Amino acid sequence: MKIKLLICLIIFTITGCAKSSTGRNQITLFSNSELSKMGITSFEELKQKEKISTDVKTNQYVQCVANAVIKHVPKSAHSGDWEVVTFDSPQVNAFALPGGKIGVYTGILQVTENQDQLAAIIGHEVAHVIERHSNERLSSNQLTQIGAAAGSAILTQQGVENKETWLMAGMAIAQYGFLMPYSRMHESEADIVGQDLMARSGFQPKAAIALWQNMAKQSKGAPPEFLSTHPSNQTRIDDLSQHLTTANKLYQSKSRPSCIKP
Repeated sequence: MKIKLLICLIIFTITGCAKSSTGRNQITLFSNSELSKMGITSFEELKQKEKISTDVKTNQYVQCVANAVIKHVPKSAHSGDWEVVTFDSPQVNAFALPGGKIGVYTGILQVTENQDQLAAIIGHEVAHVIERHSNERLSSNQLTQIGAAAGSAILTQQGVENKETWLMAGMAIAQYGFLMPYSRMHESEADIVGQDLMARSGFQPKAAIALWQNMAKQSKGAPPEFLSTHPSNQTRIDDLSQHLTTANKLYQSKSRPSCIKP
């Protein structure tokens, strides 16, 4: 009976599918309000742990780029105000969270040469929120746990020897065959959606290509793509280059921002 209930739960959750803006089927088990609460809580905790930049010009620059991008984010992603915080850290990183939160580390400003490349970063991170990638990742992890519980119950019922070995093998298959490719798919989707978003915001979409060329120089010795949660830099460069013609059609040069990098 326990096994039947677990299988029914898996089938029930998989039927609750949504679609991304690119037309891809999604499994989202959490509500927008739940994700927003998680995002807000995580952001507040991070602000307590990390040093926040007090440099006026740096904050103005990041806020200027972020504001230009935020204007073109669908209300379905977040209908309220967005909070943008610049963290004083050498980390080459940035992120966006459900609930309207954006974090930019000053380390990323050493890699982004201008406002357009910074917009590519922020556009990419906000694209994760637009496409509900956090929801998908949490949902896939939950389904993997349910599957592991079901597998354990089945192996126990069947009296299979070395149950732990079989379960570890199953989790490895899920990690390398499902979860990692799933994460790489999210990154590739965020690259394309983010490139379109920056173009609509008045930033040159070709800067996204230059950005990842810069990233490639920073990340020599990265693991092979199939062992990583992210696509290789060259894959990203190729994908963005192929999409450039489409993104250029969305480029709003007349509303081009003027954000001055300090």
